[in-house]
Amino acid sequence: MLWGVTGLSGVAYAAVVARRMAKQIAYKPDLGDWLFFVVLPFVGYLILAVSAFEAPAHPEEALMGVGAATLLLLFMGIHNAWDSVAYLVYVSMQRRRGGSSRDDE
Repeated sequence: MLWGVTGLSGVAYAAVVARRMAKQIAYKPDLGDWLFFVVLPFVGYLILAVSAFEAPAHPEEALMGVGAATLLLLFMGIHNAWDSVAYLVYVSMQRRRGGSSRDDE
């Protein structure tokens, strides 16, 4: 039951993130942003929620779903952390050189 609540909460949070991304005006999110911040988390948490509801009837398959959702969310977290670090390094290097970054334009 706990992993079902986690899955449904994640689906709801992905919807909140999608709404906030659509409303923000700082920049226009590209396909990669939509994919890694909305679509893949939504799919991962949806797999987790569905696995929880299928667990009583199909426990082995439900646990495989939990594993798949966990790996998807883990790889997305690694990707998003790498993107954040790369962006911060890029901005830091631009400011050190006296150039302008995307935020300054």
